[in-house]
Amino acid sequence: MRETIARLMARSKREIPHYYLTTTVDLSAALAWMRERNADLPISARLVPAALLLRATAVATARHPALNGFWVDETFRPGGGVHLGLAISLRRGGLVAPAIHDADRLSVIETLAAMRDLVVRARAGRLRGSEMADPTLTVTNLGEQGVESVYGVIYPPQVALVGFGRVVERPWSVDGLLGVRPVTTLTLAADHRATDGFTGGRYLATIDDLLQHPEEL
Repeated sequence: MRETIARLMARSKREIPHYYLTTTVDLSAALAWMRERNADLPISARLVPAALLLRATAVATARHPALNGFWVDETFRPGGGVHLGLAISLRRGGLVAPAIHDADRLSVIETLAAMRDLVVRARAGRLRGSEMADPTLTVTNLGEQGVESVYGVIYPPQVALVGFGRVVERPWSVDGLLGVRPVTTLTLAADHRATDGFTGGRYLATIDDLLQHPEEL
């Protein structure tokens, strides 16, 4: 597995002209909405921040299709749906990124169920070939590892990767008033052959806006 990862990542850094964008997202509204929803849910079904982040990414990806697809034969080929690759570390080492298929069509609760199902089956070695073959954009979340910013390497032939860091409390000014808010660092690594910083910036702004209005997720 390490040999495969090494080969793919070396190809990515050799062939793909990466550009990186990052922004800090205020999660106050999203986490407040999540706590309100969880009050009516059984413990086993309660939402976690990762589900909101994945759902917002999926919706934003559907709105910005230039980042959802593949660079093949010197041209961009759009994906046949929003199939988010979820980066999962394995207990014995290594990494896989199976797809949550048609993620933009799932509710937040369905996104959480799909995420948990993939993690369990990935670590048990029970993933299906179709889940490994067709992710159109990969998401990596290293917040649980204490990482604050993720500058990822694109999985070829995909053209983008989204990274989320851990949720931390930071001083934050709103309408001139300073307070402490829960925030996360959102990062985009994208292929400059397929898009540019303007497209990438609008994409990150869409994710941010969706997380400010979690009821729309």
